[in-house]
Amino acid sequence: MTDEGVPFDRLHPAVQHHIVNSLGWRSLRPLQTQAIDPVLAGQHALLLAPTAQGKTEAAFFPLLSKMLKEEWRGLSLLHVCPLRALLNNLHPRLERYAGFVGRRCGLWHGDVPDSVRRKILSDPPDVLLTTPESIEVMLTSRRVDRPFLFGNLRAVVIDELHAFAGDDRGWHLLSVLERVSRLAGRDLQRVGLSATIGNPEALLEWLAGSSAGPRQVVSATQSAQGSTADADVKIDHVGSIENAAHVVSRLFPDEKRLVFCDSRSRVEEITYFLRENQVEAYASHSSLSAPERRQAEAAFAEGGSAVIVATSTLELGIDIGDLDRVIQVDAPGTVSSFLQRMGRTGRRPGTRRNYLFLTTSRDSHLLACGLVRLWAQGYVEPVSPPPAPWHILAQQILALTLQNGGLSRTGWREWVSGMPGFRALPAASLDRIEAHLLEAGFLFDDGGILSFGPEAEESFGGRKFLELLSVFSSDPLFSVRYGSTDVGRVDPATFQLAREGAPVLLLGGRPWRVTQLDWKERIAYVEPAREEGRSLWLGSGAPLSFAVCQSIRDAIVDPTSVPGLTKRGTEALQSAVDLFPTLSSDATTLVQDAPEKARWWTFAGLRANAALAERLTEQGLSVLSRDNFGVTLRERSTIPVAQAIERLRLAPVDPAPSGLALEALDGLKFSACVPRDLALEMLRTRLADPGGFEAALGSSLGVSPDP
Repeated sequence: MTDEGVPFDRLHPAVQHHIVNSLGWRSLRPLQTQAIDPVLAGQHALLLAPTAQGKTEAAFFPLLSKMLKEEWRGLSLLHVCPLRALLNNLHPRLERYAGFVGRRCGLWHGDVPDSVRRKILSDPPDVLLTTPESIEVMLTSRRVDRPFLFGNLRAVVIDELHAFAGDDRGWHLLSVLERVSRLAGRDLQRVGLSATIGNPEALLEWLAGSSAGPRQVVSATQSAQGSTADADVKIDHVGSIENAAHVVSRLFPDEKRLVFCDSRSRVEEITYFLRENQVEAYASHSSLSAPERRQAEAAFAEGGSAVIVATSTLELGIDIGDLDRVIQVDAPGTVSSFLQRMGRTGRRPGTRRNYLFLTTSRDSHLLACGLVRLWAQGYVEPVSPPPAPWHILAQQILALTLQNGGLSRTGWREWVSGMPGFRALPAASLDRIEAHLLEAGFLFDDGGILSFGPEAEESFGGRKFLELLSVFSSDPLFSVRYGSTDVGRVDPATFQLAREGAPVLLLGGRPWRVTQLDWKERIAYVEPAREEGRSLWLGSGAPLSFAVCQSIRDAIVDPTSVPGLTKRGTEALQSAVDLFPTLSSDATTLVQDAPEKARWWTFAGLRANAALAERLTEQGLSVLSRDNFGVTLRERSTIPVAQAIERLRLAPVDPAPSGLALEALDGLKFSACVPRDLALEMLRTRLADPGGFEAALGSSLGVSPDP
C-alpha cells in the first residue's frame, strides 16, 4: 500500500492485509484515509463525498478494525439504508469484507425469507444490513429477544443520510436508534454517509441525537466535486421526448450511458424510443418489480455499451458498474440531486465527471439553467428535517406499548425523549399527545399502564400491523387526470391551502380547472380551463426552493451567467427571456398583465408565494393563482395591488399560510393520533418558507412598463 502514511497503519493488521492482497488495492481514496482516525477513535462522524467515492468502505474498514481490536461479539454493527435495493446491492460486498476476517454479515428487510430471519434471531451475525422499518419490526415483535439481539451493539452506519434527514423517515430512524441504544445499554457510535450537502455540521448534530462524545465531519467533496473546470456540463434543448431519445441514441454509441428522467411514464417512453432506434436500453423505476430492476441493472453493469433509463431510484449509491455518461432529460429540482447524479461519472483514472441536460420544454430549460448557475457558484442546498413531528411521537408511543407489552404513563419519555425532534417540542404539547391518544381510544389506561386501545386495534391490529411500523405514506405528489389521460403530477401544497373557487393548474403549458380532489388516493381530476395571461409549468409543479427560483431569475436577467449552454441551449434561453417582463436581480417586479389583472414576479418559490398570496387576500385582493415565480391578482378590488404589496413590505406579517384545507390531513399518516389543532399547525409550519417570504418582502418593488 503506497502513499497512505500513518492512518492506514492504524487499521487492524488483518484488515490491512486483505485490502492489499485480497482486494488488490494499491491505495485508499482520500475520504477512506481521512475517515480512519475519527472512526477508530469512536467519534460520531459524517462522511461526505459524491456517489462512487468509497463512502461505504470509509466507514466499514475502521469499524471492522475496531470489531477485531476490541473483540466485539454478537450483533455489534447495524448498517441502515433507505432502500431495499441498496441493501441487496451492498450485502455481497460487505459480506465479503467481513468474511475476510472471519466475521459474518446478515440482511434483514421485508423481502428476506422468514427462515433467514429466524436464523438471525437465534444466531445473530456481527453486521446486519437493514432499514428503519425492519428495526421497528424487531423492536415490537413478540418473537424477538431484544436484549439478546441488541445487547452487544456498538455502532450504527446510516447510508444515504441526506435521503433520511429531509423527511419524517429521519425522525423515525432517530427514534428507533434511541430505543436500540437503550437496549444496548450504551451510546452507539453513529456514522453517517451522505452526498454533498450545504449544512454538514448541523446534519451531524442531528444524527448524534442524545449521544454524547466528540463528532467530526469528514469531507472529500472539495477534491472529488471540484470546480466547473473539472467537469463537462452541457445544457442542450431538444424540444421533445422523441428528440431526446434520438440524441441519446446518436451520442456516444460505444459508451455506457445512464439517462435520468423525473417521471416513470417518461422513463418508459424514452426506453421505447431508444429500442426503436436499435439501442440496447433498460428501464428502472419504482413501479417495476424488484427482480426486473435487478435484471436490468445486472445487464447494464455487464454490458459494454448500453443505456439504462431511470427515475431517482438510481440516484442513490446502487452499484451499476463503471459509467461513461450521465444524461438528464429535463432537470431535477435541486443542485444536490444534480451533483449526486453527476457523481456517478469520472470514477476511472483519466476521465472527467460529465452531465448533459437535454431539455424538452422552455420551463425545464430554465430550471436546468438555474441549477447549473448555482453549481458553478459552489452552492448546495442544506438538508432541513421537517419541523414539529407530532405524528411520529404518537407513532412511537404506540410502538413502545407493543415493544414493552404495556407501558407506564411516563415510561415512553425514558425511551425517546432524547430524540432531537421530540426534545424541541413544548412539554405541555407532549402531554396533549398522550392525552389525545387516550381520549381517542388509541391507548387504554389500566391502573397507570398503557396498552393498545380499541381504536389502535381497529387501525393497526391484525393484518394492518405493519402500517404502524412504517412512517411511509402514499406518493407525496398528486396525479392530475383528465378523464383517463394522465396530465402530470403536482405537489400537495397546490391544494392544501383552502381557497374559494376551484383551483386552476397550469401543466404542460395548458390551464386545467380542478373538478374533484381525492386526498386518499392523491388524484386531482381536472377539465380544460380558459385563463388569460401566461404562466409556466414550473409554477404549478413541485415547489422549488427560494435559491433555485432566484437563480432562474438571474439567468433570465443575464443569460451569459449560465455556463455550459450549447448553441441550441443559448437560443432556447434567449427565447424564454423574451417572454418575461423587465426583471431585476435586486427587486421584485409588478406587471399589469391586462386591464384588471396584475402579476407580481417574486421568484421566491411556491411556499413563500402561497403565504404572500394569503396576506394579500386578507387585504381584500382577489388572488387568481400563485406559483414558484409569483402571484397573479385581479386588479379590480378595494385597494390597488401596488399599495397592498407596499403595506406588506412595511409591516411585520406572518410568513406561514393559515387557511389550510382540512382534507390535507388525510394525506398525513398518523394524523388521527394527534389533536387536530396540532396537526394543522404542523402542516402550516411545514408549508412555510420564512426566508423566502421575508426576502421577497425585503426586496424593493419595481413596476415594469412591459404590457
